[in-house]
Amino acid sequence: MFNTTLLHELITASASRAPDSSALTAGGTTLTYRELDDQVARIASGLIGLGLDRGERVGIFLDKRIETVVASFATGRAGGAFVPVNPILKGEQIGHILRDCNARVLITSPERLQLIASTLEHCHDLRHVILTTASTKPISLEAIGIHLWADLLASPHRAGHRIVDTDILSILYTSGSTGRPKGVVLSHRNMVTGAKSVASYLGNTQDDTLLAALPLSFDAGFSQLTTAFHSGARVVLLNYLLPQDVLKAVIKEKVTGLTAVPPLYIQLAQLKWPESVTEHLRYFANTGGRMPLETLKALRA
Repeated sequence: MFNTTLLHELITASASRAPDSSALTAGGTTLTYRELDDQVARIASGLIGLGLDRGERVGIFLDKRIETVVASFATGRAGGAFVPVNPILKGEQIGHILRDCNARVLITSPERLQLIASTLEHCHDLRHVILTTASTKPISLEAIGIHLWADLLASPHRAGHRIVDTDILSILYTSGSTGRPKGVVLSHRNMVTGAKSVASYLGNTQDDTLLAALPLSFDAGFSQLTTAFHSGARVVLLNYLLPQDVLKAVIKEKVTGLTAVPPLYIQLAQLKWPESVTEHLRYFANTGGRMPLETLKALRA
């Protein structure tokens, strides 16, 4: 049995057991565990090629997409610490996070870079920006190199830094509702132990399909990835506007496990659910606050 103690090993272990099983779905694209493991290894090599040192921070400012997931696990594999930035934040909030954590690398899209380019000039530790695709508009950032995701994917294999399970893996920032966002530091051991614990009490298996509806910058949101990958399950990424979008995804993707917060569940409980949903959906998991009893009863019904 593969002994997983580091974050990226959750994917590698599942790839060794069932390489052709579906791991990650975003839009119309699904990666198998073999493909996901390969992309994580390649991007990790690319980050090492940029000179990312052990423990250095990599900011990830993207919506939920395959690159977001690959970048997070690749940063850990390279020995760095990933910092997911909530995609709904504004320029000054983003700048505060990147400066506060001394981000060395930022991974984002051309469209998002246009919105925060002026903010990045004040992020004095930032040396590299990696874009998911080529920009159609010229962007010049003083003392910051701009690179393409595809070029990192084509990187030759490079040995990474020595990593142990107590090394810093990620900094998750609070919402900032009572002041400026504060960074919570997590190690590989924190995240891997959490994944195993959650998968155990939810009874997750490789037959599960989990819906990632919560932000990946939120601990319970990112936990959908780690729990699924530990179990060899499939996780579906969803950027939604309306609660109806969540219900549609649950039905279309035959989701077996849904984790959300009370405000969303209150809205979902008011929708008409098809009876066929009970053929695949086996649990609701709540986080981020107390669920009203009336909502819980409606969901159970």
